[in-house]
Amino acid sequence: MKTAIVLFNLGGPDGPESVKPFRVNLFSDKAIIRAPIFIRFWLARLIAASSAKAAAENYARMGGKSPLLALTRAQGEALEQSLGGEARCFVAMRYWHPFSGEAAREIKAYDPDRIVLLPLYPQFSTTTTGSSLSDWHEAAAKAGLVKPTSTMCCYFSDPDYAAAIAALVDEGIAEAKAQLAPGVKLRLLFSAHGLPESIVKAGDPYQAEVEASVAAVMARIADTDVEHAVCFQSRATPQKWLSPSTVEAIEAAGRDQIAVLLVPIAFVSDHIETLVELDIENRELAEENHVPGYFRAKVPNSDPRFIAALAGLVRRAIGHGDGLCSHEGSRACDVAHKDCPWARYVVPPVEMSDAA
Repeated sequence: MKTAIVLFNLGGPDGPESVKPFRVNLFSDKAIIRAPIFIRFWLARLIAASSAKAAAENYARMGGKSPLLALTRAQGEALEQSLGGEARCFVAMRYWHPFSGEAAREIKAYDPDRIVLLPLYPQFSTTTTGSSLSDWHEAAAKAGLVKPTSTMCCYFSDPDYAAAIAALVDEGIAEAKAQLAPGVKLRLLFSAHGLPESIVKAGDPYQAEVEASVAAVMARIADTDVEHAVCFQSRATPQKWLSPSTVEAIEAAGRDQIAVLLVPIAFVSDHIETLVELDIENRELAEENHVPGYFRAKVPNSDPRFIAALAGLVRRAIGHGDGLCSHEGSRACDVAHKDCPWARYVVPPVEMSDAA
C-alpha cells in the first residue's frame, strides 16, 4: 500500500529575510501565546522585535539560515529506505516553509492509500505536537485530503528510541571522560526546551514525558555511576518557566566544580537551540563559571539507530489502524494530564456496568 508519512517539526528561517516572519509566526500561535487574538497579534510582533538583532546574529552564525529543513528531509529519506516498499515522507513545518498546506497538497497529488502522522517531538506538548496536528487537520481539510490516517502522539519512553539516545549519551560520556583531568566528575544535564509553568499546570503532559524520557535513557546507559539532572532552556517570555533552567544548572556545576555533558533530550535534529544556544552561548557561560569541562551529546539527526526506532513507530501506527496511538498503542501518559490528546479527543470505552 502507498503510505504517506508526514514528519512534523517547527521549521526555521531559510534566509536572513525570513528570520522576522518566522519569529512572528511562532509567537502568533495561540498554543504558544495564550491570549486573545488582538493581544497576541501585538505581542508576537513585540517579542519578535525585542530580540530581532540577537536572533539575526545567531542565525548568521549558522550561515544565515536554519539547518532544520535539510536535516528533516535527510531523516525522511533515511526513513523511506528503512521502511522500503511504497513509503514516502513529506515534511510539514509549523512556522516556515514547507507549511502543512504545502505538504497536504503534495500528498493529495501523491494519492496514498493511507497516511501516518509522525511528529519529530518525542514528548507531546500542546505547543508542539498539539499545534502541529491542529494545523495539519485544518490544512488537510482545506486541500480536500481525506485518507485513512494514523497519528503517533508521542514516543517519549519507546524502548528503541530510548536505546538510540542512550547510545549517543554513552558516546558523549566516553568522549568527555577521555578529555577530563583525572579526578574530575561528570554530570549529565538533560536539557529540554522550556515551557511556561502555567501551560504545564493547565494539564500539558510535556514535563512528565521529558522526565520519563530521561528515566528511560538513564536505565540504558552503560555508566551507572554518572549523576544527572533535568533542566530547561530557551525561555522566550516574561512568565515563570519550568525550572531549573539550563543556565542555572550550568552555574550550579561551576559552584560544584563538576564537568557537564549536555544532552538535548527533547530535540532530534540540530538547530539554533543546539548549535548556538548550547554549543556557543552556554559554553561561554560554562567558561565564565569555571565549569571544569563542557561537552554536548549529539542529537540523533539521521543516526541509523534513531531511524530504525522511527520505522518501528510507523509500523506500529499502521498496525494500530486509523486514529490516535502512542508508542504503547493506547494512552501512555498519566490520566491527570487533561491536555493530553487522549483526554481531549478519544472517547473511553463504555463499561457494561456504566451502560446498564
